[in-house]
Amino acid sequence: MNKLRQIVDKVKPTFSEGGKFAWLHSTFDAFETFMFVPNTVARKGSHVRDCVDLKRLLIIVVLSLLPAFCFGVWNIGDQHSIAFGLDYSFWQKIGYGLVRIIPLYLVSYLVGLGIEFAGAQIKGEEVSEGYLVSGFIIPLIVPVDVPLWTLALAVAFAVIIGKEVFGGSGMNIWNPALLARAFLFFSYPTKMSGDTVWTGGVNRYLAEGTCWFDGGKGIVDGWSGATPLANASLEGLGQQGISALDLFIGNVGGAVGETSVIAILIGAVILVGTGIASWKIMVSSVAGALLVGWLGQIGGATDLPCYYQLLMGGFAFGTVFMATDPVTSAQTETGKWIYGFLIGALCVTVRLFNPGYPEGMMLAILLLNTFAPLIDHCVIEVSTKHHNKKIA
Repeated sequence: MNKLRQIVDKVKPTFSEGGKFAWLHSTFDAFETFMFVPNTVARKGSHVRDCVDLKRLLIIVVLSLLPAFCFGVWNIGDQHSIAFGLDYSFWQKIGYGLVRIIPLYLVSYLVGLGIEFAGAQIKGEEVSEGYLVSGFIIPLIVPVDVPLWTLALAVAFAVIIGKEVFGGSGMNIWNPALLARAFLFFSYPTKMSGDTVWTGGVNRYLAEGTCWFDGGKGIVDGWSGATPLANASLEGLGQQGISALDLFIGNVGGAVGETSVIAILIGAVILVGTGIASWKIMVSSVAGALLVGWLGQIGGATDLPCYYQLLMGGFAFGTVFMATDPVTSAQTETGKWIYGFLIGALCVTVRLFNPGYPEGMMLAILLLNTFAPLIDHCVIEVSTKHHNKKIA
């Protein structure tokens, strides 16, 4: 690492003011600070001295996403193997999953970072670190078979409209990854919903009934690509042979990173243990979902036990990785409890009473992102009035 540090220091003047490539200073700085802690430090007046900066915090978030990513890669291959009646081995499933998800990541980062770098160069500012996490999350919350050109449009929309117009990372009011998914959902609904879009290779060849990589076998008899939310009843899940344990493990159809609750919980432990994410938001979101799910069960809106709501769809992933986004969530401690509870409650409310939209987590988080400042304002106002009464 010392040799690499020496090489970087040697070429740095070329990209600094007065250098031949000074106009690329923002790009060079982004790569340098990604690889190394800056070698310039505060000499006086600083009250915190720590090597952990924003890039390192975001890398921890990426590490917490790796269990969901790894399981999702395997599940892509497993669901494809089931759909086409193939006898894939473990490593064949991994290989197929990587082949399908790598293009999504290439598009996500090339388009997203391309816009971020271009914007930083034009404005002469440092490249924002925020997209490091958003770019990793986006491929995990879309169908593996989503057309790459639509994904590119969604990423561009999320970065430009969701971040840059508000001033960049730290100023955005909505979660950028969820904005990308919302763009796809409302602009290209046929690419985001239906029984076949969640299994790689199915929708592309369904009309012909055959596929080049299965020797022309086509879809096996009796296979259904519907996600658990599309059959959100005990009878519907029973017909698919899906149990609560299957939902918890994650070997079901769905977005790449959202199916395995076990993998997501591992990520939650990392985020809470490092103090990056708020456990209050996670716990209150679960409480809100359980309460509305229980009310829906006893009211006859669903026959599913309330805990099923925590295992299906994107609830667990959204609660752990997106509702807890420190930029777009509530900032006050009491506000976090309210914010999380309303997300969980609204998510299940949409699931139970809007048959046209079986998944409610995306809309719940985006709506509460919008109202998070209002929640904090109300909490502060109530606290201030209570304090003033005590000292009056």
